[in-house]
Amino acid sequence: MAYIKIFDTTLRDGEQSPGFSMNIHEKTEFARQLERLGVDVIEAGFPVASPEDFASVKEIASAVREARVAGLARCAEKDIRRAWEALQDAAHPVIHVFIATSDIHMEYKLNMTREQVLQKIRDSVTLAKSLGAEVEFSAEDASRSDREFLLQAFDAAVECGASTINIPDTVGYALPQEMKELAALVRGHFPDPSITISVHCHDDLGLSVANSVASVLGGATQVECTVNGIGERAGNAALEEVVMALVTRGQDTGADCGIHTRQIYRTSRLLSTITGVPVPPNKAVVGVNAFAHESGIHQHGVMKNRLTYEIMSPESVGIYQNKMILGKHSGRHAFEERLDELGYKVSAKDLDAAFEKFKVLADRKKVITDRDIEALVDSGSYQLEETYQLDSFVVNSGTVISATAVVKLKSPDGEKEHVARGTGPIDAAFKAIDRIVKKGYPLENYTIQSVTEGEDALGEVVVRLNKDGESITGRGLSTDIIEASIRAYLNAVNKAIMMD
Repeated sequence: MAYIKIFDTTLRDGEQSPGFSMNIHEKTEFARQLERLGVDVIEAGFPVASPEDFASVKEIASAVREARVAGLARCAEKDIRRAWEALQDAAHPVIHVFIATSDIHMEYKLNMTREQVLQKIRDSVTLAKSLGAEVEFSAEDASRSDREFLLQAFDAAVECGASTINIPDTVGYALPQEMKELAALVRGHFPDPSITISVHCHDDLGLSVANSVASVLGGATQVECTVNGIGERAGNAALEEVVMALVTRGQDTGADCGIHTRQIYRTSRLLSTITGVPVPPNKAVVGVNAFAHESGIHQHGVMKNRLTYEIMSPESVGIYQNKMILGKHSGRHAFEERLDELGYKVSAKDLDAAFEKFKVLADRKKVITDRDIEALVDSGSYQLEETYQLDSFVVNSGTVISATAVVKLKSPDGEKEHVARGTGPIDAAFKAIDRIVKKGYPLENYTIQSVTEGEDALGEVVVRLNKDGESITGRGLSTDIIEASIRAYLNAVNKAIMMD
């Protein structure tokens, strides 16, 4: 079988999309999970874009030891040197250079001739290679490029040292058959197996996964994708869908990859937790309905034989059914075993913290579900040290009185308490916090959802604040929705303060 490399660009292309921004700590935590997942390349960011992007790539380059770490760069000396500076500590550094090759991009965006573009490619790849990194070259808008010129661009890149050439369907315009033929054309032009043929497909027409798999059938040996399919505009090819298509139909595609599929659900959940953006219930592979069967005919078939309606098992992607009941009398060993089954690899310190949260929750709930455990661990896995911590709160609200909230917070300067009125108890609590921290970041969005079923379900609140035009996401978790709201707001405020 052909081995297909999985190039994950969640932290670069995915993070560029509105609402999916992450801080350095969150990006590093997610990069470590991508390494546990088994991706071959982690594109950590675009170092020249901002000081924060540079710092993120540098931090991830130091933290990741097994996977290659890539930094994106335009075909410009400044970009390339900045990328190399960020990748200095990487065990396997990759400089990913790109320039557009379609006539429409060259004329209206670059204002360059074909020969100028070819010279840029030669100069840039030569420089990147001379610095000591592995080089990938991407021909932006390749699917709409003149085929003869596209091959000339790839020739220039390979001759100057690029070992991976990437065929992006930048605007998601291609059809599967077109991508298959394009991949076959490039593979035929570069029969040397040491040259990796990569594809990067966008989902503007909902064809990114189909186009990626079709490209593999045409000879591509690397697929660039993102977890949950996040990305600019309609997103990128979803890693979990591409991988499970290859795994499930391996005999037909003649392809396989090195992804540890039982880490897929865990990775998807972590990304959703960090960004505060929920996975749609009907999302393939990782959505809550992906393995749900409501139709009587379907239920009967699955009970007789899973293969009637399930082409893959939920366990194969890391979704497990409860095998034992966890509650307030459960011990640390049982809790640790359950975490291991769910795909979590946590340090002793994080395990202690998660177990303490578990015991507190168990006093409030009769039965702890897998979703409860996932929420508990995820909520603590990327938390920064807090400037302000919740000590206590009291709210009064009703139809005949004004909503008021008294909130007490702990800070390095000691305990602080304030009272405020609002249009409701949550609004009042947020205003009380604002009076304590004296910041008042505008609230852009507030959402609440139940993590699990039942009247004692955990409530998950996500808030989004605006700080100097940048969205900051906060998340809170509790069986009390007001407490969850306060914790989410505080989480976002603390992140904003850390940025000052």
